[in-house]
Amino acid sequence: MADDSLFLIDIDNVIRTKAPMHYKYVPKFLISYLKKIVHQEEINVFLNESKDVEPGVPFLEACMGFLDTTVEVKGLENLGDDKSRLFTFVSNHPLGGQDGVALGYILGKHYEGKVKYLVNDLLMNVRGLAPLFIPINKTGKQSKDFPAMVEAGFHSDNQLIMFPAGLCSRRQKNKDIKDLDWSKTFIVKSVQTQRDVVPVYFEGRNSDFFYNLANLCKTLRIKFNIAMLYLADEMFKNRHKTFTVIFGKPIPWQTFDKTKTPREWAAIVKEEVYKLKEQGEDK
Repeated sequence: MADDSLFLIDIDNVIRTKAPMHYKYVPKFLISYLKKIVHQEEINVFLNESKDVEPGVPFLEACMGFLDTTVEVKGLENLGDDKSRLFTFVSNHPLGGQDGVALGYILGKHYEGKVKYLVNDLLMNVRGLAPLFIPINKTGKQSKDFPAMVEAGFHSDNQLIMFPAGLCSRRQKNKDIKDLDWSKTFIVKSVQTQRDVVPVYFEGRNSDFFYNLANLCKTLRIKFNIAMLYLADEMFKNRHKTFTVIFGKPIPWQTFDKTKTPREWAAIVKEEVYKLKEQGEDK
């Protein structure tokens, strides 16, 4: 009997269902190219081979093995010994693949699976990841329920992981690779639920091709995030690597008072994250 819960990538079906009137006009070479850059065959083999792996942290561990990713963790002692103390972990988002997997794996192991992260709802289709996610869908039917789901997440007894930039880091005009502006949500909700905030720096970068494409689209004012299509390809380019993750000291929620706006506090925390990089280089 077929396993209906097994999600597999099917570019043909996506185009056929999302654009049925145009499907027959889409060149076959374009479909083949899309299958190649999203690594449809390799990812589907992994999803099929790991279908019996327990969802949650064990599945993240299988992902780490598939990507041959290792991490050097620094600053975990900053979290203290009380694992019932609830935090909001906020990280830069340099990669779009390994950073999410590795951070969830590290904290999932540390807190015995009591972690959740806000994530694009498309990934909810991957059965092994679904238990870890609070899905975000800002365009579909779920958008009405989004505030309630965020509220439930912050009021839960789970550690929360967020990438406040939403998008992967971009190359700036000064050639630095940094996140775009951070959303204020983690500030507002952390204060409301009295969660201290832990800044996290994840070392890594995507290819020059990715950054050049993203900036070209910005220059041409193309609204569709074409660079996103290449994130799977970037993930494969970053296989077999070791990344450094640095956990800073928790910032008390009382810090985020009314002397600054939540957006201004979010920008300050973002800068604290990048200071962790400098501290790591000094050691």
